[in-house]
Amino acid sequence: MSGFEGGSGPGRSVAPTDSTIEPQTAAEEFLRHLADERQLSPNTVDAYRRDLGDLSEFLTGYYGTPDWNWTHVDRLTLRSFMGWGTRKGLARRTLARKLSGVRTFFRFLHMEGQVDGNPARALRAPRKERHLPGHLGRGGIDRVFALAESEAAENTLKGTRTLLALELLYGSGLRLAELHGLDVGRIDPVGEQARVMGKGRKERIVPLTGSSIVALRRYQPRREETGASPSRGPLLVNPRGERLSRRSVQKDVRNLLQRAGEAEGISVHSLRHSFATHLLDSGADLMAVKELLGHISLSTTQIYTHTSKERLRRIYRDAHPRS
Repeated sequence: MSGFEGGSGPGRSVAPTDSTIEPQTAAEEFLRHLADERQLSPNTVDAYRRDLGDLSEFLTGYYGTPDWNWTHVDRLTLRSFMGWGTRKGLARRTLARKLSGVRTFFRFLHMEGQVDGNPARALRAPRKERHLPGHLGRGGIDRVFALAESEAAENTLKGTRTLLALELLYGSGLRLAELHGLDVGRIDPVGEQARVMGKGRKERIVPLTGSSIVALRRYQPRREETGASPSRGPLLVNPRGERLSRRSVQKDVRNLLQRAGEAEGISVHSLRHSFATHLLDSGADLMAVKELLGHISLSTTQIYTHTSKERLRRIYRDAHPRS
């Protein structure tokens, strides 16, 4: 197994006393279990391989000998491993992922009877950094939609389709995957709402803005010219009437953001962030925004309150005479 060579560490000496399976062999059995029985992707298995390689490197230095086995590892040892990762400059998100991988590995060893318990089970993962999501200001949104409206006025498939995509991403706060998977039959123009399939195959109903309905009516004739059914099938289609790829949706929107001068630090997902931020800035209830976004946990939505607070701080600094 790659990465199972020696390393440096605190130098805690230990004498091998157990006659259990060799560390490398146990790790390889675990990786085969992930690939063959759990059917995980090669990339995921490789990530587990790298994480166990890092742990092995640490343990060889920590114990001061390559002659250790997994029964030697306890909770204190794994806490030291996390500290080792911190000193190497690993991000907290990376450390949390490594700990999750180690926890899964020891659960496997415990089930196989190779260790008495899981030393990683009670170990708390480092708190992940909470980054403020990138979003557009009101002026930026106006510039983006002004350009999209002017191009949609040319009445082409691409122009009308891109405007509709923007309206749904920003107007209804859709994720890119939700927009990509949206079908015509799930849209109710009269009721001004749509049924979308969110994360975890959970369906929710989202409201549609009046401008989204206008954009939809402008786009529909161009869509039908591709041979797509007017009442069923994918909403966003290519010139052959097939579902537009997620990458193409992303490319079209990203390209328009660039031409509007709003691409720096902004992604397609930033339109969803802008949707949430602008609602909260205008006084919308946090629980209502949570439901609109399709978040399971309120804590996920609360990051947008930080964005709004940053805006308030900026206004305060710029406007208050003694700030």
